[in-house]
Amino acid sequence: MCGIVGYIGSKTAGPIMLEGLRRLEYRGYDSAGISVIGNDGVLRTLKSTGKLGKLEELIAEKPPEGNCGIGHTRWATHGAPSHSNAHPHTSADGTISIVHNGIIENASILRVRLESQGVKFQSETDTEVLAHLIDCLWPKGG
Repeated sequence: MCGIVGYIGSKTAGPIMLEGLRRLEYRGYDSAGISVIGNDGVLRTLKSTGKLGKLEELIAEKPPEGNCGIGHTRWATHGAPSHSNAHPHTSADGTISIVHNGIIENASILRVRLESQGVKFQSETDTEVLAHLIDCLWPKGG
């Protein structure tokens, strides 16, 4: 089973989301990750396969600054357990980050359509399809 955490507040988001993911460990997972919007407005994503200890090491090495973020523990439904299939998934320009639980039934149809528009996928997941679809539909320059 997967788990999702989110945080918006006055404290640094990374450690809070990591603790939230730790509380979801009992559900089982094969990878974990977080995305944090930095104080500079830049989205930073860290993810790893395996246990949360690996993600914790990444966060300790390069703590993402910011007080807004999302986190996810993944149990493979689309694609093998791997770094590229771990959530969160981002748009090509790195401005949109998404996690989700469940199955997007028409993901393969959407993937083909997006690839025909030049989208390059980094994973085998249905969730990445959503990140790119939102990016294609989001008004630019507004």
